[in-house]
Amino acid sequence: MRIIIAGAGAVGTHLAKLLSKEDQDIILMDTDTERLETLSNFNLMTINGSPTSIKDLKEAGVNKTDLFIAVTPSESQNITACTLAANLGAIKTLARIDNYEYLMPDNKEFFKKLGVDELIYPEMLAAQEIVTALKKTWVRQWFELCGGALILVGVKIRDNALIVNHRLSELAGGNEFYHIASIKRKDQVIIPKGNDKILADDLVYFMTTQEHIDEIRILAGKEEVEIKNVMIMGGSRIAIRATNYLPGDIDIKIIEIDKNQGHKLSEKISRGSIIEGDARDNELLREEGIQDMDAFIALTDSSETNILACMNAKSFGVSKTIAEVENVTYISMAESLNIGSVINKKIITASKIYQLLLDADVSNVKCLTLANAEVAELIAKPGSKITQAPVKDLTLPKDLTLGGLTRNGKGIMVNGNTQIMPYDHVVVFCLDTAINKIEKLFN
Repeated sequence: MRIIIAGAGAVGTHLAKLLSKEDQDIILMDTDTERLETLSNFNLMTINGSPTSIKDLKEAGVNKTDLFIAVTPSESQNITACTLAANLGAIKTLARIDNYEYLMPDNKEFFKKLGVDELIYPEMLAAQEIVTALKKTWVRQWFELCGGALILVGVKIRDNALIVNHRLSELAGGNEFYHIASIKRKDQVIIPKGNDKILADDLVYFMTTQEHIDEIRILAGKEEVEIKNVMIMGGSRIAIRATNYLPGDIDIKIIEIDKNQGHKLSEKISRGSIIEGDARDNELLREEGIQDMDAFIALTDSSETNILACMNAKSFGVSKTIAEVENVTYISMAESLNIGSVINKKIITASKIYQLLLDADVSNVKCLTLANAEVAELIAKPGSKITQAPVKDLTLPKDLTLGGLTRNGKGIMVNGNTQIMPYDHVVVFCLDTAINKIEKLFN
């Protein structure tokens, strides 16, 4: 697949690095030569040019492009670039936007007529992740797959967990209601086998069904906390969207240090109170009732500030903390410091874009952590290798595992004796080295 990425900013660079590991023809386009030079060691081509220049697009070979992705910081530039690319021959286009209004069904159809096939709004995706994180406070990550028939939960394991210090082979008896699909241990992502042991401080990903969620919680030694009072640090676009998505019975306080931004917030949100001040000031936090908060969400532009603010909130006894950490290298550190859930727009956006990249029938692809592991939902096609024998006899690559499947709408855990049938919806977990192997198994 030939892919042009317009914009070597945070999202574009991150996506280009991810895709350079795949067997794809990747071209990264930007007017900033210095940014492009930092990617010289990756398996991709860089072009110094403007995505809104017809001449530069032609020189980049846009007429032979399968997917054109515009993720510059400018929404108008992205839309213009996609419109030009589509009219010059690009098969599919995607634009990063900053305006929620454009996602309304009628407007999306309007953009399709212009040549913009897909619109992606990172702040909206991040806000949705926050709301999900507050629904299940003991869970670090929560994904609903196959229309909700299968649930993937990422849980931080502590010393009190029933499964800690046990090998997966020891847990095999009677665990038909869950499948441990992946383990994050510091900087390492493990696709586990029977001999792998679960250790304290592991981030463990369980595949299960809705009716067994409480059993997973008990296995992990966790308690559920009801969220009624939320404090948000930073009045960003993510904060605005999150306040709109959170249930109406939740009381919200937003602390914003910038007075002008505070005034703008009052016009953009219909609920909650806005406090002008510095959320790093413990005296202010006490005055605003930090000790009575069920959740604290840090959404400033600084990853370091967000991490430290969540650690501080934990010291006040706040049960659930969420930090926006846009510096990818800080994510592992944030997890080791036990700050709760981590939100990263680049990874969320890359996950969404990945949906367009596989030839197989993929309805959902999610990056787990650090984007070096994926979970994909695929349909087993008649005659495909995955349907030829029970799972234990398929000799699957070591860097992937099958977590669960749905058949006739019912969620089923996959084990060695499972026979995948044509048209089963199967959830696959893999390291980034295995993404292309999935297609060969299911096509």
